[in-house]
Amino acid sequence: MIDAHASVVDASEAFLQAKEKALIQTAQKGDRQAYHALYEMHVKRVYALCYRLTSDQALAEDATQEVFIQLWRKLGNFDGKSRFTTWLHSVTANVTVSYMRKQRGWFQRMFNIEESVAEFELAESSSAEVDLESYIVRLPERARMVFVLHAIEGYRHEEIADMLNIALGTSKSQFHRAKQLMKEWMGYGDE
Repeated sequence: MIDAHASVVDASEAFLQAKEKALIQTAQKGDRQAYHALYEMHVKRVYALCYRLTSDQALAEDATQEVFIQLWRKLGNFDGKSRFTTWLHSVTANVTVSYMRKQRGWFQRMFNIEESVAEFELAESSSAEVDLESYIVRLPERARMVFVLHAIEGYRHEEIADMLNIALGTSKSQFHRAKQLMKEWMGYGDE
């Protein structure tokens, strides 16, 4: 039996990939309209990753803008050997981490892993059911960045250590810290 729905989905994805490939090739030649179309296709995904890494709407918006500025400059480096979304994801993570380093107080935030409890309480939802995203936002910055990059985005600890300019053991311990805090907040503290 032929699954018509699966065929439609496959055809739709193939069409989008072909459209994206054509836009990339045209944008690589300097076409701003093609670049704008790529922007429209990917801005929400880029912003979502920036927000997960920064946990701050204004910083995420600024980082998203910086990603697309860098993307315009680096688009010629995309060789098509991987999916564009994979490459864009890597660019987004690297640019966002670099952007955060440049921000005033970054080192203070990065190394002050004991964030204010009052700040966490403000971020906490009053409802009994809180989505994972709200827990991630509550994490101290370094633990959040490691957690997002490892658990959500799939980077290895070695890659994260290089990206954040931290020791491999620090990446692993911050990931463990993030998991422990989230378990505690979700009510699974002693498991």
